[in-house]
Amino acid sequence: MFTNDEINLMCIYNTGTREGLIAELEQMRGYLGAEEAELLSLTDSTLEKFRHMSDAEYAELDLLPDFDVETE
Repeated sequence: MFTNDEINLMCIYNTGTREGLIAELEQMRGYLGAEEAELLSLTDSTLEKFRHMSDAEYAELDLLPDFDVETE
């Protein structure tokens, strides 16, 4: 349902509730400029999915970041 990038974005702004996360993403989105089109698109797609899910579905999400970190 969510891409890795969407999950990572959700982990960064997660407040513990679906409504709280939506509010945080909407607030963050307000600071983005047109030059940040990729992040705007990612945020919009994430918000759209959240608006169509229930709190129960949100509670089932495993919001653990999947950052590809290279170690030396």
